[in-house]
Order: sequence, then C-alpha cells, then structure tokens
Amino acid sequence: MRDSIYFLWIENRILVVIITMVMIVSCRCVLGLENINPIFFDEGLSHLFGESNLIRSPDDRSVRLLLDKYTGSGFISSSMYQHGFFSSLIKLPGAYTADIVVAFYTSNGDVFVKNHDELDIEFLGNLEGKPWRFQTNMYGNGSTNRGREERYRLWFDPSKEFHRYSILWTPTKIIFWVDDVPIREIIRKEKMEGDYPQKPMSLYATIWDASSWATSGGKFGVDYTFSPFVSEFKDIALDGCNVSDSLPTVTGENNNIGYDHINCSVSDKFLMTNDYSTISPKQAASMRRFRERYMYYSYCYDTIRYSVPPPECVIVTAEKNRFRDTGRLKFGGSHPKVHKARKKRRRNRSTPVSVVSADL
Repeated sequence: MRDSIYFLWIENRILVVIITMVMIVSCRCVLGLENINPIFFDEGLSHLFGESNLIRSPDDRSVRLLLDKYTGSGFISSSMYQHGFFSSLIKLPGAYTADIVVAFYTSNGDVFVKNHDELDIEFLGNLEGKPWRFQTNMYGNGSTNRGREERYRLWFDPSKEFHRYSILWTPTKIIFWVDDVPIREIIRKEKMEGDYPQKPMSLYATIWDASSWATSGGKFGVDYTFSPFVSEFKDIALDGCNVSDSLPTVTGENNNIGYDHINCSVSDKFLMTNDYSTISPKQAASMRRFRERYMYYSYCYDTIRYSVPPPECVIVTAEKNRFRDTGRLKFGGSHPKVHKARKKRRRNRSTPVSVVSADL
C-alpha cells in the first residue's frame, strides 16, 4: 500500500513537471507581449511582388513567401501608420540559405522617395552548421548615409520553429523584440532631429536574393539547387494610427509635407502604455545579456564612421571594451567585409546547425 502511494505521488510530480514545461514552451513567444491582436491577411495586408510565390493559408492567418531562381516575393500593409507596433511569428528557410535575405521592416520609401524613414529587421542568410545572423537598422528623413546598424547572432535555430519578431515605434522610443527579449532600445533625443523616423510608414515583409553582400559579404551567393526557399509569417499584428485616409497626394522635392496635421494622440497613448512599450527589470537584464553575448557589431562603437557617437547612443563600458574602433568584436567574430572575388559555392552538407543555448 505504501509503495502504491509513493509511486502515485511520483507519477503526479512527473505530470506536474510535464504540464509546466508545456506551458513554458507554449508561452515563450508571447511572454510579456500578451496584448498582441493578430489579423487576417485580408484585414490589413496586400501582395507586394512575386504573387505566384506568395501563398496564403486556407484560414488566412499565415502566409508563405518563396524565393526561386525567377523571383522573390513580399507583402505590404494596406495602410500607412503614424507610429505602431508591428509583429509576426516567423519561421525562416532551412538548410543552405547563404545570401538570402528575409526582411521584416517598416518604410515609406515609395511615398517619400528622397527622404524616407525606415526600421529594419533583416535576416542575413546562413551556412549550415553556423549560427544565424541578423541586423536591425534605423533611418530617418533619408539619412541613409548615417546608417545605424547593429548586427547579432541568434541563440536558436529560426528555421526549426516559429519565433516572434516585433518592432515598436512611438513618438519617444523604438524597441526591437525577439520573442519576449528586447534586443535594442532607441530613446529619441532632441539632437537627433530628422534622423528619428517621424513620417507615416507601411509594414513590409520580403524574401530576396542579396548575393552581393548578405552572408559573409556576398562570399557564397544563393545556390538555387536548394530552391524554393520558404519563409513563413503568421499571427501578424498591426497596432497603430492608420493614416492612409488622411495623407494628401505628395509631390515635389520637399515631399515630407502633409502629415503633421494628423492627430494620433489616442493611438499613441495606447502604444506607450502597452506591455510591449515597457521593459521590465527582468527584460532589461535579458537585453543586457543578449547584447553581451550575441551582438557582434554596433555603429555606436564604430569611431571610423562616427568620431562622435550619434546622440541616441548609450555607451556601455562593458560593451565598449569588447569592440575595436571599427565597432567589430575584438574576439569571437567580425562584421563581414565585401569580397571582390567570390569563391566556389559551398554545397550541401550533413553538418547539423549548431545552436548555442542561452538563458536570456
């Protein structure tokens, strides 16, 4: 009898552990981001290019973007937003994906051609057995000659399962998220002036051939024997001030006029008081650990490009000590350089992808 009670107690303990693990796994992508409201594709998204390579799911909740030797593909939000929270669960192509870029970003380059704004999350392709690399960037008012790139490695294999990637843009701050980890925060400073994005933007998602630069500086090129390359987006969220109906027709060289009359105070208040606009002490610690372990380039420490760091840069001594004057790591990796001559393309290998575990 005593043995039966003991084994029953053990079984119950095991069941509790299993249920707890399942709950942790199922909540990983939304922890701290509980107020995400996914939309149907038809509710707020449209084809951008490569229509035959854009495949919508029967329930209209997810979309696959394909790249083959003929074309890439992409979608765009049906409206423009003056500030917003843009988020999606994303699964990247697997196997050999060198020089393939999958991008999730906001921009207004099709409207404000000469002085556009942009916020980027770009995945830079991958070689089998290597950690995935990606970058974030910010442009304001056409400041493409003052890029604000940061580059990182991921601590998981993004081709194995979905992870949530998000961009928050408010009047006062920008936060890039990976799952529940804030990886980068930009606080708006007065001295940034027009370099802080201020004009309405659309959301974009694309997959395309970037053989000239993406993976190790374009060293390998896209190998289309592995095509089609498939990236999948689902549970896409668009929270923000929809201003498309309020925008006038924009013409002329000084084409940044006509948006400042739009009142987005209610939407901005919603954004700035939501969970995803606040970094908790625990999340701040996770962001610090992420940047210490996985950031391998930062423009803030690149004194060759910027003899004086841009005004939004927060110089962290522990970070600065790890980087050269070029903003590249002193040890354990470097910012890719452009190679003039490409080497022979690397073929498929059976080497498994190496994933570094991280307690973020």
